[in-house]
Amino acid sequence: MDRFAADVRAESAEYGPDAPLFIESAVQTLQGGKRLRARFCHAGWSAVARFADRDATETDALWDLCAALEIFQSAALVHDDLIDNSDTRRGRPAAHRALQAQHVERVWNGDAEGFGRSAAILLGDLLISWSDDLLERALAGHPNSADVRSAYARMRRDVTTGQFLDIAEESAWRVNPDDEHAERALRVVSLKSARYSIEQPLALGAALAGGDAAQQDALRAFGHPIGMAFQLRDDVLGVFGDESVTGKPTGDDLREGKRTVLIALTRENLDSSARRVLDDLLGDPELTAAQVAALQAKIIDSGALERVETMIRDYSVQADRALTAARLDNASVSNLRELARAATVRTA
Repeated sequence: MDRFAADVRAESAEYGPDAPLFIESAVQTLQGGKRLRARFCHAGWSAVARFADRDATETDALWDLCAALEIFQSAALVHDDLIDNSDTRRGRPAAHRALQAQHVERVWNGDAEGFGRSAAILLGDLLISWSDDLLERALAGHPNSADVRSAYARMRRDVTTGQFLDIAEESAWRVNPDDEHAERALRVVSLKSARYSIEQPLALGAALAGGDAAQQDALRAFGHPIGMAFQLRDDVLGVFGDESVTGKPTGDDLREGKRTVLIALTRENLDSSARRVLDDLLGDPELTAAQVAALQAKIIDSGALERVETMIRDYSVQADRALTAARLDNASVSNLRELARAATVRTA
């Protein structure tokens, strides 16, 4: 990724004096993060390639594919922060806020906030282009390019649709039956996170290594439930996480009004008056610390938190079983189990 950024800087010199703000803002989004998608892509490749050849070594194509996934994730986060109106990302100002600050610092004319938001839309688009550039470099002349390209395209369609369904649910929840909220939230989890974050990166790595249908099926059967557990853990941290660890304010999901599985299960166990209070407070960006604490207590008392923790454990068990007797490299399977634990038992 550093080498790619250096190449981009070199070729953008002709764009004039203002372009470096754009380019460097994009590069800045690539710093930090768990590199989850790259790690699972590498693990999928390793599980297949080293089953066939224990001494198989990583290729430039693999590293380019892993980097393409991470750059696409940066694009998704830039747009996600815009949609959620988030001020921070990984303990730093979100991209649109950083660009807004640059507008002010340079004493430019016009609305600094509007500039930040407009520039961030383009920034996300630029990162998607960079992701495509690396993908095409990875697949140039590769014998498995068609399978990888098809899987990558499906991943992009799934996560984009999942993002739309997520924001649609925040608008449409009131007209949808209460007993459908959890099912709808789980559908968003599947598209926006489970497939995108873990299942599809695993499958992409396996496809690059030439994995057969049985190997792909085993990795997908492992990846999807781990992805579900990963997002459910993220939902818990969005409400109960420690700001000093997560890099986002405690209770941020409550202020943003996210209609997660955790919220859907909470609503199921509240009487109508308590449900109205929850609905009125959820999505208020000015929630005080005391109001956040009260909502946290309501979620715990409803039993929703424990139900989600049980779901996380059940998904993890389901995933572990999918690897039993699979035709995959044993050392890589052990690594997959460690990655699964890191994705689901975490504080950030």
